Amino acid sequence: MSLQAEEETFRFQAEAAQILDLMANSLYSNKEIFLRELVSNSSDAIDRLRIERFSRPELAEGEDEGEPRIRVSFDKDAGTITVADDGIGMSRDEVIENIGTIAKSGTSEFLRSLSGDQRRDTALIGQFGVGFYAAFIVAERVVLTTRRAGLPADEGVRWASDGKGEYTLEAVERAERGTTIVLHLRDGEDELLNEHRLRSIIKRYSDHIARPITVGEDDSAVNQASALWTRPKGELSDGDYNEYYKQLTGDFTDPLGHVHAKVEGRYDYTLLLFVPSRAPYDLWMPEPAQGVRLHVQRVFILEDTGRLLPRYLRFVRGIIDSADLPLNVSREILQGSQAIDHIRASAVKKLLRLLTDMAGREPEKYAEFWTQFGAVLKEGVFDDPAHREEIAGLLRFTSTRSGGEARVSLGDYVSGMKDGQDKIYYLLAPGLSDAAASPHLEAFRAKDIEVLLLDDAVDNFVVTGLAQYEGKQLQSVAQGPPDFGGMADEAEKEAAERAGSDYAGLLGKLKAHLAGKAFDVRVTSRLTTSPACIVANEAETDFTVARRMRGSGLPAQPILEINPGHPLVERLNGGQDDPRLADWAHVLYDQAVLTSGARIDEPGAFVSRLNKLLVSLTDDEPPAQTEGEPSDRTEDEPAGRTECEPAVQTGGDEPVG
Repeated sequence: MSLQAEEETFRFQAEAAQILDLMANSLYSNKEIFLRELVSNSSDAIDRLRIERFSRPELAEGEDEGEPRIRVSFDKDAGTITVADDGIGMSRDEVIENIGTIAKSGTSEFLRSLSGDQRRDTALIGQFGVGFYAAFIVAERVVLTTRRAGLPADEGVRWASDGKGEYTLEAVERAERGTTIVLHLRDGEDELLNEHRLRSIIKRYSDHIARPITVGEDDSAVNQASALWTRPKGELSDGDYNEYYKQLTGDFTDPLGHVHAKVEGRYDYTLLLFVPSRAPYDLWMPEPAQGVRLHVQRVFILEDTGRLLPRYLRFVRGIIDSADLPLNVSREILQGSQAIDHIRASAVKKLLRLLTDMAGREPEKYAEFWTQFGAVLKEGVFDDPAHREEIAGLLRFTSTRSGGEARVSLGDYVSGMKDGQDKIYYLLAPGLSDAAASPHLEAFRAKDIEVLLLDDAVDNFVVTGLAQYEGKQLQSVAQGPPDFGGMADEAEKEAAERAGSDYAGLLGKLKAHLAGKAFDVRVTSRLTTSPACIVANEAETDFTVARRMRGSGLPAQPILEINPGHPLVERLNGGQDDPRLADWAHVLYDQAVLTSGARIDEPGAFVSRLNKLLVSLTDDEPPAQTEGEPSDRTEDEPAGRTECEPAVQTGGDEPVG
């Protein structure tokens, strides 16, 4: 292929142009990270060359087989810094794809995150895979010259841009493979044109890079050129781990904890895994970055896709380095690898032990972890049956005793159970405020029985998958008849049986009026102040999952439970022949639906019935008396209500008529 005679000009993709503008015009608190990003890219290019050579031996032909390295140099007179490598290089198409266009997932999130004060947050640069563009933090012009390994010398490519919306491409002669990047520094950045300054930046950010990094004319490596995870733990401080975590992830906050283990035996491998202190931006995306990188003999191979760690640990970041996998390992090979299965089991065990120790020894730090990642860890209850008990011990909940904080463990709950209590009670709700106001809690509060308040979308699957803890069954307070076990005394049982008999006639009529709506109507002992509530039939999974999955919030078989001790219900029982009983039945049912957090089918009909009842009660009221006018009723006669007319309950226990 002959060299192209003319330079071609292209416009950046819109999002790339926005990022370049931010790099060029925003003030960052830590400009020196540009070198970290470029050195990291060079290291990746060398690793990719090594991997590709296993499937394409011809890439090594005619090449200098000396140790690949990364060279950093500077020219004070020209005001430039150069970063060069002898890695895989790029073809013309790859330059356009990787440099001229940002087509990677997460770019839009990156741009949204760089707003307001967050524009100063350089942690986002590495996190979103736009490291090359960090060059424009300090450079007014960048020139990249590259040739891909395996292509002839006349297929070199030169890319250049001032970061203002356009870039140029031209074909050039380049004898050696790899990439050279020249940064023409902005005014005011001259302090970077100093060998000591560049060495200190490399030592700080890139000491772990496994390839030698040289500065200036000195051919000796500035960095230790040894991966941190291969060094003995006794040589490393918390500061070393924290700094490496920041280099690895681009996060500028220290991790909450780490696991560093070298395992020897049937399989040899090293784990260096970190628990971040804040959730990554893509934690809840359909296909988030797993965050763990697989290395083979220190060479980066691939990012995890769910084989190295289960999804419920997708927040973990770090390195797994195996000595028992081939360097050309593929994702398909990983699927059936016994070595990977062994490594995965070991990593999960060590991470859960780390979290258990943190919860026991550093509860405040664990509370910080739970705030960020608790909802993700809950997924392990049903995703990982082998570790279900360990995960259950790590769960934290809000309860009727916790003051709105998610700090109650299942162990705490069991140790605080009342005499005679044999179940762990919980309530699923769309929000904590809904749960706290739920009528299903009334009898439990009256008996001072703690109830777990669950408002995460995943909680329904948690209680279904867990079922019991330490031999104590988990029981929803909104499903089936109320069951207080050994805490219900004989008097309460007799009262419940008597109420069922005394209200049998009313129950039959309410059920007839609510045919097609309520699966059943029954009296209950779970209520103390509310007239009624909706519960799920015994045979049904807790109905609040339906609220999240189909939006109505009602179970397939909704049961209306009425409180025989409530004045409204008492009056309905005493006036079963009232022609308005059907309206009262529907209003009572719809009110119970609303207080459960569900949606009523016909809000207009509900309002119409309620208004009709209010007007009828108003019509029964006597006209207002003028001063001195005698009343035509006796002192003992109630105003405006016949014997069978119920009161409208507006709050508290006193009827309003």
